[in-house]
Amino acid sequence: MNDIGIVAVGGYNEMGRNMTAVHVDKDIIIFDMGLRLDQVQIHEDVEIERMHSLDLIKMGAIPDDTVMKDVEGTVRAIVCTHGHLDHIGAISKLAHRYRAPIIATPYTIGLIKQLIKAERKFTAENELIEMNAGEIREISPNLSIEFIRVQHSTIDCVFIAAHTPRGTLLYANDFKMDRTPTLGEPPDIQRLKQIGKEGVFLMIVESTNSAISGKTPSERIAKDLLNDVLIGTEETESGVIVTTFSSHIARIAATLEIAKKMGRTPVLMGRSMDKYVKLAQKMGYIQFPENLKVYGVRKTIDKALARITSEGKEKYLPIVTGHQGEPGAVLERISMDNTGYKIETGDKVIFSANTIPTPSTRANRYALETKLRMRGARIYDGVHVSGHACKEDHWELLRMISPEHVIPAHGNLVMHSSYIEMAEDTGYVLGDTVHLLRNGEELILG
Repeated sequence: MNDIGIVAVGGYNEMGRNMTAVHVDKDIIIFDMGLRLDQVQIHEDVEIERMHSLDLIKMGAIPDDTVMKDVEGTVRAIVCTHGHLDHIGAISKLAHRYRAPIIATPYTIGLIKQLIKAERKFTAENELIEMNAGEIREISPNLSIEFIRVQHSTIDCVFIAAHTPRGTLLYANDFKMDRTPTLGEPPDIQRLKQIGKEGVFLMIVESTNSAISGKTPSERIAKDLLNDVLIGTEETESGVIVTTFSSHIARIAATLEIAKKMGRTPVLMGRSMDKYVKLAQKMGYIQFPENLKVYGVRKTIDKALARITSEGKEKYLPIVTGHQGEPGAVLERISMDNTGYKIETGDKVIFSANTIPTPSTRANRYALETKLRMRGARIYDGVHVSGHACKEDHWELLRMISPEHVIPAHGNLVMHSSYIEMAEDTGYVLGDTVHLLRNGEELILG
């Protein structure tokens, strides 16, 4: 029987900087290599390209992969689940240390290429390999990986099934059980049921919303909420601004569709809007309406905002970065009156995003909303559904897969504890079949 070692490199003490290494004998696979976005006020518009990896490790912004020095064996592949920065954001800082290919879905590889190109300190020359959901690839004679399609709050997301001599390991970070998505296909439930029947010896699974009761609503619900709010704003001739995650391509596609119904010209603004959305369009995941304008550079954004004000705010629908109140993002600068767009009494700001649950983001978001209200803005909050599974989705997946062992990841101790309690309800035993890991620890399963 082959022993399997699981090394919790990052993302086990907190949300973010996800990185897990699994070794089967002398073969090692690394799953994800992410940033922790709130540690250095890193957000969608900040530049960390010039920072050194050791400084970022010290700040707790990227995984401390020095623990890998004690793991015997060769890293055969770095495999990523999706394109969010908390899963791929550290690749440009750390991947050059491993002589291994980086494997991900096409959209995720497109984003990784952008990160590597923008990097100023290190040169990651790792081979980049695109792999689609439903495909299997051999990594070494002992190891192959399979991508299984899932839904989340960006496109081209997968679970990774690693097939080993000991059985199948399922790495399930991040997901929601969305059977009616507005973009892309529903999760591959049939395949998940099948690998559950074939036998999974270990599942490593996100625990972000495991404390929240019920089931996460479908993205279709978010589209209806957005439609309801935006169509309602047309009763007054005021300015309307939408802010959402730049990487949430389905949400942006829905907003562009609704702008047409409103008779407004949509305008995407922000460095990351330019990056994520243009790549999705170039790769054919989303179609742009002919009247769409995209601005990624501060100077052009400010000019465009001044033009919108002079031509009439009621003619446009700006879709901007800054929903967490990040300093320097478009909405934060609007709230400070640092652009050509002046918020006036009755102008509406729609937050199609939740607040990321960390003290610094909560404080930034509170300050942003306060500044907008002081200028007379009407705030529409919570026009959003999460991209993460809630408690009953977790229950459903755990019963479907029925792994011998399960490890909650992607979260803090409170999130892991909620997951463990739910797993105990299905018969798992803490320390025996459900395991709590902290960053830097290794678990050996015989």
